Amino acid sequence: MRFLMCEPYKAYFDVENLKIHNITERAKTEMAILQHRKLSKMIEDLGHEVIKVKELEGHPNSVFTKDPVFCTPFGYIKLRMGLKSRRGEEEWLGKALESMGQNRIGEITAPATAEGGDIVLSDKIAFLGHSTRTNSAGINQLSKILSSFGYEIRVAEVPNPYLHLGGMMTFLGGKNIVAVKSLRKDFFDGFRVLEVPSDNFISGNVIFLPPDKTIVEKSNFAAIKVLRKSDFEVYGIDLSEFVKGTGGPTCLIQQF
Repeated sequence: MRFLMCEPYKAYFDVENLKIHNITERAKTEMAILQHRKLSKMIEDLGHEVIKVKELEGHPNSVFTKDPVFCTPFGYIKLRMGLKSRRGEEEWLGKALESMGQNRIGEITAPATAEGGDIVLSDKIAFLGHSTRTNSAGINQLSKILSSFGYEIRVAEVPNPYLHLGGMMTFLGGKNIVAVKSLRKDFFDGFRVLEVPSDNFISGNVIFLPPDKTIVEKSNFAAIKVLRKSDFEVYGIDLSEFVKGTGGPTCLIQQF
């Protein structure tokens, strides 16, 4: 598997107005860079390829490569960010993917908004989150694109404290999903659900590396416990400097 990542350099730290970028606290430069490098090395050590793109100037959230585009087995979807300060990242990351031979299979257009954190794919089902970042028009456009490739569409509301559906759940291959208890049970019909408490905005945010390896933010104790109990290999990692930017492990990677 290949992962696109963006190591923080300047923009993630050079932030005047934290609020408009949805950053709760300015990250410590050396610590954030070290944490990001540890994550990318961990992924590589587990047998996967990491390709890094340069940070987009003036876009502190460009480090979170999950959101501007979404890659499927058929190509990528160019999204339209719900957070206005992030607009422009879609074109930047889309060009990076195209330079690597990825084709675009769709694009979200105004007035729709959709972010990659609100899309979770299993082999046959597209789980979509209706959130403050992905509006109804975005859900409709995503549904048309993904259903044309054979995906069954399932939609859930994303309440506070979660930013995206990806903070609430992760597909773990086969029929396995880790998810917070507050998601309705029929959303996961046909799946085995590993439940975690609905008490943290990254409770269900886990990097899954087939067939059975997972990477979890080290403070996410509930997910670590339930994954180990279910025979998944768990690697804990400190990503506290990115939690300050309201991100978790999957937010830092774009799998393609």
